Amino acid sequence: MLDVPIYGRIATLELFRPHGETQDFLFIVTERHKFCVLQWDAESSELVTRAMGDVSDRIGRPTDNGQIGIIDPDCRLIGLHLYDGLFKVIPFDNKGQLKEAFNIRLEELQVLDIKFLFGCAKPTIAVLYQDNKDARHVKTYEVSLKDKDFVEGPWSQNNLDNGADLLIPVPPPLCGVLIIGEETIVYCSANAFKAIPIRPSITKAYGRVDVDGSRYLLGDHAGLVHLLVITHEKEKVTGLKIELLGETSIASTISYLDNAVVFVGSSYGDSQDGSLRIVRNGIGINEQASVELEGIKGMWSLKSSVDEAFDTFLVVSFISETRILAMNLEDELEETEIEGFLSQVQTLFCHDAVYNQLVQVTSNSVRLVSSTTRELRDEWHAPAGFTVNVATANASQVLLATGGGHLVYLEIGDGKLTEVQHTVLEYEVSCLDINPISDNPNYSQLASVGMWTDISISYLLCALGDGHLLNFQLDTTTGQLKDRKKVSLGTQPITLRTFSSKSATHVFAASDRPTVIYSSNKKLLYSNVNLKEVSYMCPFNSAAFPDSLAIAREGELTIGTIDDIQKLHIRTIPLGEHARRICHQEQTRTFGICSLGNQTNAEESEMHFVRLLDDQSFEFMSTYPLDAFEYACSILSCSFTDDKNVYYCVGTAYVLPEENEPTKGRILVFIVEDAKLQLIAEKETKGAVYSLNAFNGKLLAAINQKIQLYKWMLRDDGTRELQSECGHHGHILALYVQTRGDFIVVGDLMKSISLLIYKHEEGAIEERARDYNANWMSAVEILDDDTYLGAENNFNLLTVKKNSEGATDEERGRLEVVGEYHLGEFVNRFCHGSLVMRLPDSEIGQIPTVIFGTVNGMIGVIASLPQEQYAFLEKLQSSLRKVIKGVGD
Repeated sequence: MLDVPIYGRIATLELFRPHGETQDFLFIVTERHKFCVLQWDAESSELVTRAMGDVSDRIGRPTDNGQIGIIDPDCRLIGLHLYDGLFKVIPFDNKGQLKEAFNIRLEELQVLDIKFLFGCAKPTIAVLYQDNKDARHVKTYEVSLKDKDFVEGPWSQNNLDNGADLLIPVPPPLCGVLIIGEETIVYCSANAFKAIPIRPSITKAYGRVDVDGSRYLLGDHAGLVHLLVITHEKEKVTGLKIELLGETSIASTISYLDNAVVFVGSSYGDSQDGSLRIVRNGIGINEQASVELEGIKGMWSLKSSVDEAFDTFLVVSFISETRILAMNLEDELEETEIEGFLSQVQTLFCHDAVYNQLVQVTSNSVRLVSSTTRELRDEWHAPAGFTVNVATANASQVLLATGGGHLVYLEIGDGKLTEVQHTVLEYEVSCLDINPISDNPNYSQLASVGMWTDISISYLLCALGDGHLLNFQLDTTTGQLKDRKKVSLGTQPITLRTFSSKSATHVFAASDRPTVIYSSNKKLLYSNVNLKEVSYMCPFNSAAFPDSLAIAREGELTIGTIDDIQKLHIRTIPLGEHARRICHQEQTRTFGICSLGNQTNAEESEMHFVRLLDDQSFEFMSTYPLDAFEYACSILSCSFTDDKNVYYCVGTAYVLPEENEPTKGRILVFIVEDAKLQLIAEKETKGAVYSLNAFNGKLLAAINQKIQLYKWMLRDDGTRELQSECGHHGHILALYVQTRGDFIVVGDLMKSISLLIYKHEEGAIEERARDYNANWMSAVEILDDDTYLGAENNFNLLTVKKNSEGATDEERGRLEVVGEYHLGEFVNRFCHGSLVMRLPDSEIGQIPTVIFGTVNGMIGVIASLPQEQYAFLEKLQSSLRKVIKGVGD
């Protein structure tokens, strides 16, 4: 697969094959009217630019319905409808090269679709348009290249379906055109007219199945795919048939491949079904089994022989005993015995050993046991007056500390434990590791020893008792450590264990914020685990639970598999309806959502609801249906001054067919009691409540063109109500509002971003500054006290800055545009936060970030870079642009 960047937003994408060529070319026009012709070079496996240019005009009103780009089936010309009333023609010469473009005046102004017809002696277009009485018609025109003008075409068709908006040209031998409406489909040509009624739908995409054009696949707005068949006798069309095939994602493009296989491309995904997406940073543990066990102090997995692929035993240590679990024939964990192990004492460490042996370290001894007969083969005892307090081992070595800084090194033979070295260190030993890091998996040249002092640490990874983790780079030949870094993984002591996943070794840090540490591109990375406090963990790769982990937490032992080591996990919660707004209430552990559900009765097909969901199971707990024609526009969780309760506030609008803009709405105040939504208060408004914000213990609402502040008042009868305090007019539609302290930032439908301030003494809201550019805003957010972020409907992001140092009132009243970025996506939500684990001690942890969401389902992050870094990256970007030529340039 080849993926190449195009520096522009593609508006037209058409394949064509000029005369004399053996392969198709690709014609592309961007939204900014730049075009290119691309060819595939099979030898170099890359796209080659055959032609490029600019098809924009200095004057002309861009079309409301978007660009149309079409190519004559006989490759005589390319046609473009970019501006109202004009049809641009780019002719081909005899060699298939593009000639100079020219414009032809087009009488029809409200053009819905244009297509070239097949089988015409001269290039002929069919134009679907709407007249000034909202009726829809089709006209045909011949394009005279010689006269650079239109000649009236062979036929026309008036008064079509009011929802007709798509033309499908039919190839020879039938020719003609299909006109796809919302309730009818029509076949039309110079000598035939056939029509069939269809179930009301909006067709989004089509794909031709047969070369002769007798069958087409149609994809509609709800994801349904129909097969349309043109019945005919030789070249005479006798009728149309349509059949439902099934449901896919909402199609943006349909291409029939072959052998009854069709490619459906979608920029909407399966959004017609309605769902919540839980985007989680970190790593998930998928529970396979669990058993209640209190007071676990350590866990290790063991094999029954060296050759075994899977682990057999799970050794679980408690304060005064050791229990051994194993998988039985029914794939259940049951208690068993290893006769050579001591069971009435706490185990400090266990490991598989060479020669089909097992090692158990207790406070008094090291025991070597046969893994096949389970009998004791050898035992090393701690010296008199000493006890083992820290131990580690691998398959052939044991390292243990016996107090007072004493460090003892043993080697494992066949049925024999040999004490090789004994040394005394300056400080008491706190932790040990002898995990092999060289090519030999059973033997290590290096041992890591941590001691009870702040300065003497020789770990690659070193966990401290206060929840901090130190990491060093380790020179495996000399044992030297360098590049010390410190990160916080919680507040409780951390235990570290290695485990393997997908052939890579990772470290599990068990604590109150369990974390997986892994390496990528020679960097240590950290990912949260979706579990609460974890005491101990060990890998447990059994036949029943392959590649699993055993985890001790909250009085239970859990066995589970681990998700892929990656940063984001996305989980889909099907709702069966469209969630339009969502809000989390931490105190009640619930989500409040405003949703739109389709009803069965045709009279009132849409109903809006406020629903309460459990924030763990995501099950519906309570529902509040809104009135007929009432839409939920905003939702907020907040509390008010002098009231300890937490409420859900919902802003609505009554969307009536006869009104251009809602003139009535409500603010509903709910409390969650006994897992139910209880309506506490409601306030009628004179318009749609587009936004709600908690503001200094009060409620700030954006209602049509007004910003309104409400107080939460106690009535004489003990009930509560919202009471209007003050407001601010002067907006066209105040759609998006964010607050910080006494400042209010408003994103307007047409008038960009404005900054308001609430004055406590006067009880009034006043405008402090505004951006005087005409931007149609789609979202706003506050980056800091002086800088505000906005997104607008041309897929751009912008930042504006308050000019507090301005010399005049006029300068201070202007928000300066200080940043602009063409994203190419329609952003409809900003939110402070991050998609990755933020480590407070790292440089990246200090950079403020904002998450954004788009209508296409994309999630991204905007980071505020330091000026020096920004200047460097901007210079790098400019230099790259001079050197790297994009496709089509």
